[in-house]
Amino acid sequence: MPKLKVKSGAKKRFKVTAGGIKRRRAYRNHILTKKSTKLKRHLRGLALLGNSDVRSARRMLALQ
Repeated sequence: MPKLKVKSGAKKRFKVTAGGIKRRRAYRNHILTKKSTKLKRHLRGLALLGNSDVRSARRMLALQ
């Protein structure tokens, strides 16, 4: 059986860890002057992917 190809967009966006699949938070790319410091601070770091999206992300990453 041939190797499964990984979607290059998913490869760049997700990181698989023991605790789940990590993702970057949204709303932190541009027009940051309008956003409060508190909001920007809470958007720092990585978050875990939601349960409803894990199956499709694993499929894009050729893990199942």
